[in-house]
Amino acid sequence: MEIDPLPNGTGSTAATTTTETTVTATLPTATSNTTPSSKLSQLTESLKLEHQFLRVPFEHYKKTIRANHRTAEKEVSAVISSVADVADSNEISKDDAVLSLTSLVSRLQGLKRKLEEGSRTENLQVQNCRARLDHLESVDAENLSEWNNVRFKRILVDYMLRMSYYDTARKLAESSKIEELVDLEVFQEAKKVVDALKNQEVGPALAWCAENKSRLKKSKSKFEFQLRLQEFIELVRAENYMRAILYARRYLAPWGATHLKELQLVMTTLAFRSNTECTKYKVLFEPKQWDFLVDQFKQEFYKLHGMTLEPLLNIYLQAGLSALKTPWLHQGGPTVTGKLPEVSDAIALLEAASFKACLLHNQRANGYREPTSSPT
Repeated sequence: MEIDPLPNGTGSTAATTTTETTVTATLPTATSNTTPSSKLSQLTESLKLEHQFLRVPFEHYKKTIRANHRTAEKEVSAVISSVADVADSNEISKDDAVLSLTSLVSRLQGLKRKLEEGSRTENLQVQNCRARLDHLESVDAENLSEWNNVRFKRILVDYMLRMSYYDTARKLAESSKIEELVDLEVFQEAKKVVDALKNQEVGPALAWCAENKSRLKKSKSKFEFQLRLQEFIELVRAENYMRAILYARRYLAPWGATHLKELQLVMTTLAFRSNTECTKYKVLFEPKQWDFLVDQFKQEFYKLHGMTLEPLLNIYLQAGLSALKTPWLHQGGPTVTGKLPEVSDAIALLEAASFKACLLHNQRANGYREPTSSPT
């Protein structure tokens, strides 16, 4: 039996169209409810890994505040002491009093300039913290892919900075416009110490230890002691034995209560000298001791600034490779174990070099090719 079309032009075709429209409208809704939920779940897990992203600028900000406070406290204390000396002096002449007060005014003006400069630095660091919070708040299910791309660039910059590729890291950050999202300024501070240690100079490293003395003591670090040992060794190498003894009395003796065995070992080099063939003492004069100090400084630096001890790129690669399942594993083979750190290091170097070339030259690096299979 046929159904006549309705006067308004709707009939079975119209009804079918309406039904299809309803179903079509319902399906994307269900999909949209599922997909964002999955993406948001991934997002939540991703944000758990951003501890370093927020803590590093905050620790740097706290350090700046402490430095500015110490400067102001030192200068104000000196000014108050000078004023008290002038006030207590009964025999000071008018000209001398005017000269002293003029000197104090000049010193206070210098303090004012330092405080203004320190305030500008603090404001910049607050803006940096704010920019990172805004960056984390900006991510949602719709722009997750773009946000992950920015994070990938941040991870590469972190890797390059840790590997001492400072210029390349800066160029990548500038070309990607993520300067506020990476720690260029923090690592620039470390670069001065690292370069000095590579040139076999301990001065900047000791100054860094003095600047962070309370925090290093709290973490029971012995980095300063190791620097002092190396400086003693260099005096022995130069055959300046009397100066080495005086140095040990002044700088090494206070460490004797906690590091007696190491101290005794190094002091024995006064008898064996730098040309000894005794392996136990010969190793103390080898150049690789400076490389050890560089690595030790980096570890202490990362701890103080709330960074991971390993580059973020290595951590992500190791996690990804550990979770990777090859066809052989799906057939019941054992889990991936063994040489994952070496594999991740190799991939990290390859990807960092290739990505750098792509950004700087707008083309693929020579020898780069897309992966064709999973590691087995």
